[in-house]
Amino acid sequence: MPVVAILGAQWGDEGKGKVVDMLAQRVSMVVRFSGGDNAGHTVSNPAGEFKLHLVPSGIFAPEVTCIIGNGVVINPKVLIGEIDQLNQRGVDTSRLFISDRANLIMPYHLLLDGLEEEARGGKALGTTLKGVGPAFADKTARLGIRVGDLLDKEAFRERLGAVLDHKNVILTKVYGAKALSLDEVYSQYCQYGERLAPHIRETVIMLHEALDRGEMVLLEGAQGTLLDPDFGTYPYATSSSPLAGGACLGAGLGPNKIDRIFGVYKAYCTRVGGGPFPTELKDETGDLIRERAHEYGTTTGRPRRCGWFDAVAARFSSRVNGFTGAVVTRLDILDVLPALKVCVGYKLDGKNIDSFPASAVALARCRPVYEELPGWETPTTEIRRYDQLPLKARQYIARLEELIACPVSLVCVGPERAQAIEKTPIL
Repeated sequence: MPVVAILGAQWGDEGKGKVVDMLAQRVSMVVRFSGGDNAGHTVSNPAGEFKLHLVPSGIFAPEVTCIIGNGVVINPKVLIGEIDQLNQRGVDTSRLFISDRANLIMPYHLLLDGLEEEARGGKALGTTLKGVGPAFADKTARLGIRVGDLLDKEAFRERLGAVLDHKNVILTKVYGAKALSLDEVYSQYCQYGERLAPHIRETVIMLHEALDRGEMVLLEGAQGTLLDPDFGTYPYATSSSPLAGGACLGAGLGPNKIDRIFGVYKAYCTRVGGGPFPTELKDETGDLIRERAHEYGTTTGRPRRCGWFDAVAARFSSRVNGFTGAVVTRLDILDVLPALKVCVGYKLDGKNIDSFPASAVALARCRPVYEELPGWETPTTEIRRYDQLPLKARQYIARLEELIACPVSLVCVGPERAQAIEKTPIL
């Protein structure tokens, strides 16, 4: 049975959680492989509406094993709170497991995230202030503390003491902040470890045993391709790779194991935080899209910047991931518009280009070259078959397929599971 990756194809917030929640009914395991609680997936299903930040969106499928992979950085306080909220609403979390190799977000990561953003002043990156960037920096610098360390209290205290000495120097000498207490941090994280111990596993073994049994696995991405630290709008990027290649590293899987890769696109574009956004609409149309779609961050509550679909960025995203299929969400948000625009190229310093620049500075100078398409001005939220969509809506999807150079397999016309229309079989 295949491994299927569900990835964000724009700047995040594309509706990956909805897609994973729907498809989880057909698989045995869902693995979240990147990011931290800076990501937010809103899931609406028969059990209600849920806002997830660390727990995989497959948690609502009663027989599915959910794994938080080694590529995720975990704030244990946030995770425990999320587990408690799910349990209070009748959701079983006994099938949730955490990689013992995943790195922890520590109190100093949260402090440093805020202090570093403040120090940047007008050039702040617009991070979610969740400590994710500093945690990934420590992982790379080999200063990280991992989930599995919580299970050996003596070794954990020794490790924490050495790292905290280093961090307290930075907090006090560089930023003039108060030092953190070793005893307080150690005691708190030991409590977290005791609470999470039943969920901590060597998850790579679990994943490969499932594959050996012929079971189907979903890899759930966080954030979006255009926030990748290598291929996104660097430095306005996230701290771990949301790409298909990152899925292999963040789950513990060889690239030859992934059978299908689906990119999730909104029918328009949004972005949260700083960074260039060529098709951004700072007008009534942008406001209309934001309010119709309630485009406010699941994690931060910040209003999302809204704009027309950017096919240049979309095609680049498909190339670097190797998408075998695409999902288009929020099509219904465009139902009321008489005309639509799609960016088919950029004008950079007077020259037409059709590629996505590596430089965020260059991208900020790009002006979109638009192609206009007619709107359908017909409600789509009750439609359940692709051939019943308005002709102009189907023509819009067909044009996106041409521009992305990738077939669309699934179209969503609302937040509910039932509002997902399979154009072609996705699993």
